[in-house]
Amino acid sequence: MAPARLGRRSNLCRERTAKCSVEFNQARCDLSGLLDRQLFTEILPIELYILLDRLVAHVHAAIVLCPRAASIAAGLHLAHTFSRLGAVVGDRTMLHMTDDRRSNPHRSIVISDILEDGTIIETVYRADAAMTALVVARGDTVAIASEWSNGETLYKPVRATNNLIKHGALLLPSAPAEYGSIEELLAEIETYIHRYVSLPDRAVGISVAYVLLSWVYDAFNELPYLRFRGDYGTGKTRALLVIGSLCYKAFFASGASTVSPIFHTLDTFKGTLLFDEADFRFTDEKAELVKILNNGNAKGFPVLRTHVTPKNEFNPQAFAIFGPKIVGMRRTYDDRALESRFLTIEMEPGRVVGVPINLPNKQKDEALVLRNKLLMYRLRNRLTITLDPTLADRELEPRMNQILLPLLSVVPNSELRTTITQSAKTLQAGIVSERGASTEGQALSIVSRLVADKTKTPVALSEIASSFVAEFASEYERPITNRWIGAALRRLGIALYKSNGVFVLVPGQEERISALCTRYGVGDMPGDKL
Repeated sequence: MAPARLGRRSNLCRERTAKCSVEFNQARCDLSGLLDRQLFTEILPIELYILLDRLVAHVHAAIVLCPRAASIAAGLHLAHTFSRLGAVVGDRTMLHMTDDRRSNPHRSIVISDILEDGTIIETVYRADAAMTALVVARGDTVAIASEWSNGETLYKPVRATNNLIKHGALLLPSAPAEYGSIEELLAEIETYIHRYVSLPDRAVGISVAYVLLSWVYDAFNELPYLRFRGDYGTGKTRALLVIGSLCYKAFFASGASTVSPIFHTLDTFKGTLLFDEADFRFTDEKAELVKILNNGNAKGFPVLRTHVTPKNEFNPQAFAIFGPKIVGMRRTYDDRALESRFLTIEMEPGRVVGVPINLPNKQKDEALVLRNKLLMYRLRNRLTITLDPTLADRELEPRMNQILLPLLSVVPNSELRTTITQSAKTLQAGIVSERGASTEGQALSIVSRLVADKTKTPVALSEIASSFVAEFASEYERPITNRWIGAALRRLGIALYKSNGVFVLVPGQEERISALCTRYGVGDMPGDKL
C-alpha cells in the first residue's frame, strides 16, 4: 500500500478516535452529573439509560478504531462510572429491600398493567444484556426500574430467561424512545414497510394503522383481524414477519403449533398473535385454534378449557384471548361469521419490485427502534384513546363498522381514514358478491323474481325449486329437491307453511326479503304482496 494512502488512513483514524473520545467524555460527564444530583430513588430515569447506551457505543467505537490505548482508557473511565452507579443504586436498593422485607409486600410478576391511578407498567427486554426491566409511566414521568413497589405490592418483570423472550418468539421493546409527532411515527412505519414488503399503497395504509392500533388495543371492546391472503410465493409470510415485528408484544405461531402454548401465551402476555399458514383442517385440535379466532376479537369472551389436577380432579380455567391478530393463509374459512372479522389484503403474485429477496439482519434492528417509539406512543396516548362513533360510515354494514371504528379512531388524519374506509368498501363489495353466489343467495334471487312477477299468491316452494334447477343446476353435483331448497330458505329466515298439501311462502315477509336482497346483493324486491 502506498505511503500516502497509509498516511491518510492514519490521519482519519486519529480524527475518528479524537471525536469518539470527546463524545465519550461528554457522555461520562453528563452521567456523573446525573449521579451527583441523585435524581432517582427506587427507579432510574430514562436519561440514565440513554447515557449508558451512549457510553457503551463510544467504548465499542474506540476499541474498534484504536484497540490498545482506547480500550484501556475507556475501560477505566467506564469502570469508574459504573462503580459509582453501583454504589448509589446499591445503597438505595438495599434501603428499599430492607423496607420491603419489613413490610412483607405482595410480589407480582407483571408483563404489562394499567393501575387505577393511571400508572402504566410495561416490560422491556435488553437482548445485549439479557435482562428485563419495567417501564413505569405516570403522567409525564417515565422511568425504568428493575422492580417497582406501589403500596404493598412489589412489581417485578418476567425473567429474561423466559423461553419465548430468550428465543425471540415474543418481541418486546428495549426502552421507550421519542417519536416526534404521531404523523412522523406513521411515516417512519410506512417507510419501513415499503423497504421490505411490496404492497399497494392502500394496503400499506391499513397495515400502518393496524400496527398503531395494536399498541392501544385494550382501549376498545372489539377489534378487527388483519389477514394477508395469497398463494405460496406471494409474500404473505414476509408481510407477516415485517409488519408483525412492529406490533405490541407480538409472538409467532403457525398451523403446526399445538393448542396449549398458544392459549397460555395469549392469556399471559396479552399481545399480538402472528399466525402463519392458518389453512388447517378441522381436526379436534385445529378446531380449538379456530375458537381463538372466533372469540378473540371481542372483550369478555374467554375460552374455557379443563385441566386435570395432580389429584385427577377436573379444574375448568378461563383463558383471555382478546387481542389483535395478524393471519397469513391461502384460502378463506367456510364460517362466514369468522370471515367477517378480517380485514383482508390480497397478496399479488410477482410483486417484489424494490424489496430484498432475503431479509437482512438490520431489519430486526429497525423493527426494535420502531417498537421503542411505539412504546412511548402507548405510554403517552393509551389513557386518552377512545372510540369515536361519529366515524361510522352509513354505506358499510354494522359488522364492518364495528371492526373498523377502532382502527379509524387511532388514525390522526382524514386522508388515511379515507384510504381505510375505501378499502373496507371494496372488501365489503367482495363479501356481498360471495353471498350472492352462495346457495342462499341464488335461492333468494329466485324468490325475489317470482314474488315480483307473480300475479297470484302464494308462491309455492315447488315453483322456486324448479326455477332454481333451470338456472343453477349445472353448478351442483347433487340433486336439487324441494326439501333442500326449503332448508336454504329457512336458513335465510324465510318462513314456509303447508297449504292444501303444498309448501308456500308465509305472507307478510316483504320487508325481510327486501332487506335480504340488499344484504346478498341480489334482485330488487318490490313492495308486492306475497
